[in-house]
Amino acid sequence: MKVAYYPGCSSHGSAADYDRSARVVAGALGLGLVEVPDWNCCGASSAHALDHQLALDLAGRNLALAAQLDLGGVVTPCAACYSRLNRAHQWLGEDRRRWLDLAARVERPYRDVGKPRSLLELVVGAIGLPAVAERVRRPLQGLKVAAYYGCLMLRPPEVARFDDPENPRSMDDLLRTLGANPVRWGHKTECCGASLSVSRPELVRKLVDDILDNAAAAGAECLATACPMCQANLEQRRSADRTMPAYYFTDLAGLAFGFSPVDLGIAMHLDSSLHPLLSQGQGGDRP
Repeated sequence: MKVAYYPGCSSHGSAADYDRSARVVAGALGLGLVEVPDWNCCGASSAHALDHQLALDLAGRNLALAAQLDLGGVVTPCAACYSRLNRAHQWLGEDRRRWLDLAARVERPYRDVGKPRSLLELVVGAIGLPAVAERVRRPLQGLKVAAYYGCLMLRPPEVARFDDPENPRSMDDLLRTLGANPVRWGHKTECCGASLSVSRPELVRKLVDDILDNAAAAGAECLATACPMCQANLEQRRSADRTMPAYYFTDLAGLAFGFSPVDLGIAMHLDSSLHPLLSQGQGGDRP
């Protein structure tokens, strides 16, 4: 199975580790990620706050480019990109005359390739948990994980159309399939502060600390996320006495599949000192 892969800006910068583990895990599951050629920023976070039409056109251009690959839809690992692509897709779907307007503005023909999907959505929904279970080589042996979904992958629900926006289960189910023990906790969809990490760092620190404290109270040893901004905030905007590591769900899947932390880029995390799973050897089985 091949899909058009929109990595987004973070995956080529501060979240290059996420891109690395995403590609490793996708390959192990037989999923071919074909990067969208000449892709551009999706507009998160500044464009949609300043120019509504520009934000739609930026995301719409990426959808038009993905359509030219003529593959099984478009997928992105980033929750913010996922939100922007889905907003543009919904807007374009409301009136087909907008297809021609967009094509004229971005100088690319537009064709609907279906609802954009997050990588988590694709793995759990299209590939399926039985296929994931077949690939597990080193189960996570009851590792207590707080599945943290954040805001943008689930809200607004009429745009995301993925999982329960109040009590999502997809990542929990995936973690359980990997052998982990997803904890029950109350902050799985709380906001981490997102892009306010620069303009309002004190506010983001309060939100992050609340998330980490709630996860710790539930007995979690680490968090799992599917958002580069969330992962960065959970590691970089915490108070010094909060030391719970935050992994991408692809990190944990890759470890369960038998890959090493080096294979997955876990040592590239913004604060690798937080990650005890780095102590798991340098080798790892190969598919």
